[in-house]
Amino acid sequence: METETNINWFPGHMTKTRRMITANLSLVDAAVEVLDARIPMSSRNPEMDKLIKNKPRMLILNKADMADPKMTDKWEAYYRKKGFTVLKCSCKNGSGVKSFVQTVRQQLLKDLIAKRESKGAVGAPIRLMIVGIPNAGKSSIINRLAGAKKAKAEDRPGVTRTKQWVKLADNVELLDMPGVLWPKLSDQQAARKLVFTGAIKDQVVDIELLTMMLLEILAQNYPESLRERYKLDLDGLDITKGYELLEAVGRKRGMLISGGEVNTERAAITVMDEYRSGKLGRITLDIPPTSNNTKEETTDDVSSE
Repeated sequence: METETNINWFPGHMTKTRRMITANLSLVDAAVEVLDARIPMSSRNPEMDKLIKNKPRMLILNKADMADPKMTDKWEAYYRKKGFTVLKCSCKNGSGVKSFVQTVRQQLLKDLIAKRESKGAVGAPIRLMIVGIPNAGKSSIINRLAGAKKAKAEDRPGVTRTKQWVKLADNVELLDMPGVLWPKLSDQQAARKLVFTGAIKDQVVDIELLTMMLLEILAQNYPESLRERYKLDLDGLDITKGYELLEAVGRKRGMLISGGEVNTERAAITVMDEYRSGKLGRITLDIPPTSNNTKEETTDDVSSE
């Protein structure tokens, strides 16, 4: 696609969140970062390594039920090799969530707990800071872990909230931090994927242009999803031209205006909503580096192989 769009979004309250993370780090034993399994690299805040410093880290690949399972397995293996404790789960159906405390005790903080017990501090509380970008499902995970609505969950990204402590069973406490993005979205491929998944609100972008980009990615890497959902004949379309794909979707759905033209805005909103809700199937837009390419990437040339 020849037309490009630059996405820049950093609400002021996110500066406050970064300061809160730094100021409260000494209160916790480890940090838990919630990622969107559909974009496991693009949803990782590149500032977290600097903010969290040397604290033990767990990565939760949330929304695994909406991601390509083969790709999620690859991402889990990739991050484990990087030294992270990794947990796959779904805040929607609860899969994997029950393993959280066990994983913390037996993997993430195994050494710390053993050290405390050797000094007689048996049953000392475990305190964890939980962070993540907006709309990654952090609050929903906390509510499942707590067995009650403790954290305020929002479908809308960028909702200002304050920190809060949430007590879980087995003497574990979570310090819930507001969702935070990073100051400069220098990687525009990653920024676009944050829009696709709803981490950046639609009001600050050209939704039609972004939907065309999404359709190009899906046509190249998950063509069956488009064929099944929209009954598209991709063999008769130029899959490198998002506008052609968007028009085809609109025509199949009867989204026409006067003169027989396609209401592309309506079609774009429909495609984006159906992707975000999982109606297009289990799709992953990031791939981990291969042995031939050790650089971490967020590429549009994804594959489900």
